[in-house]
Amino acid sequence: QSCHWPAGQRASQEPGSGGLPEGVEYIPTRKKGKNPMKPVGVAWYSLYAHTRLGYLFYQRQVKKARERFPHGHSVPQPYCFPGVKILPIPVLSNNYSYLVIDTGSSHAAVIDPSDPLAVQAAIEEEGVMLKAIFCTHKHWDHSGGNEALCQKHSSCKVYGSALDAIPQLTNAPCSWHSPLTDREKVSVGCLTFEALATPGHTVGHMVYVLDGGPFSSPPCLFSGDLLFLAGCGRPFEGSPETMLASLDVAMALGEDTLLWPGHEYALECLTFASLLELDNSALEQKLQWAVQQRQEKRSTCPSTLGEEQTYNPFLRTHQPELQEALGLWQGRGEDPDAFRARVLKEVRRRKDLYQAT
Repeated sequence: QSCHWPAGQRASQEPGSGGLPEGVEYIPTRKKGKNPMKPVGVAWYSLYAHTRLGYLFYQRQVKKARERFPHGHSVPQPYCFPGVKILPIPVLSNNYSYLVIDTGSSHAAVIDPSDPLAVQAAIEEEGVMLKAIFCTHKHWDHSGGNEALCQKHSSCKVYGSALDAIPQLTNAPCSWHSPLTDREKVSVGCLTFEALATPGHTVGHMVYVLDGGPFSSPPCLFSGDLLFLAGCGRPFEGSPETMLASLDVAMALGEDTLLWPGHEYALECLTFASLLELDNSALEQKLQWAVQQRQEKRSTCPSTLGEEQTYNPFLRTHQPELQEALGLWQGRGEDPDAFRARVLKEVRRRKDLYQAT
C-alpha cells in the first residue's frame, strides 16, 4: 500500500477538494452498515455489554461483515511520517482498527482490534511485531480480537482502563494485561502513547494520544467511541455533563491533532449536522467532500480537531449559532458549562431521533 504523506498530499484530503461529478445530484440516505447500538434500549445494552449474548452477537457481526466486505468496508489510506506509519484497518460494517508502526524497530501497536483475522493479515503484510493492544473500551466491536491476537503474539500486552471489563485485561494471565490510569504513558519502540480517561460512552472509556514530536508530526488522537468525524458516541454509562468534560479533554490537545475515530460515520453525522446549521459553509464543504469519498468507498479519516470545531455540533455547544438553532438560551445565573451540557443533551436527543427515523 502506498503511504499518504501529509506534507505532500494533504491538499487532496481537504474538504471541498472533490465534489459530485457534473450532473449528479446527492440525495442523503441513512441506510448504512448495521450499528448494534442503534436500536438500543436499556435492556438491550445491558445484554450486549454484560452477557455472553453480546459476544455471540459480535461473532455474528464478524461473520456477516467478512462475507459482505471481504476486503473491508472502505479503502484506507496509510499515513506516514518519518519513523511512524499509521494504517487504518476497516473491520466489521463500519469500525476501524489502527495498526501503528515504529518503522525503525518494526514494533507495532494496534488500537481496538475488532476482527483478529483482519488485524493479523495487516501485521503479516507489514512484517511487524505486535507488542501492544490499546483498547478504548469494553464493547465487543472494539475488543473482540484481544484474545486471539494475544495467543498468537506472546509478547503482546493489552492496555486499557480497569473500570471497563475489557477482554484479556482483567481476567487473563498477568503477562497479557496492563491496566492504565489517566495520563499514564506507554512506549512501544520509539512510539509514546498517553492514555486519557474519557468516561461517558462507558465508565472506563479511554482515548490514546500518540506523541508526534519525535516524528515532526502532529499528535494523533485515537478516539474510539468518544468522538467521530462530525459526531460523538452515545453516553450509555454517563451523563451529558460527563460526556462534555470528556470532549473538553480531547479538545485541549490542540487544533492540529489528527483525529482517528473508531467508526466510519462521517456521511451520516455530517448530514445530520447540516440539518442543524443550514448556513455553515465549512460543514457544507466537508459534506460535499465526504460524499465524494464515500461514493468511492474511501475512508474519511483522519480529520483534525481544528476542522471538527467548525462543523461538529457536539463540539460547538458554546457557539451562539447552534444554540439559537436549537432554541436554547442560557438562563440567568446558569453556569456556562451547565448550559453547554444542556445544549449537548439536546443535540444528542435530536441525533438519536434522526438515527431512529
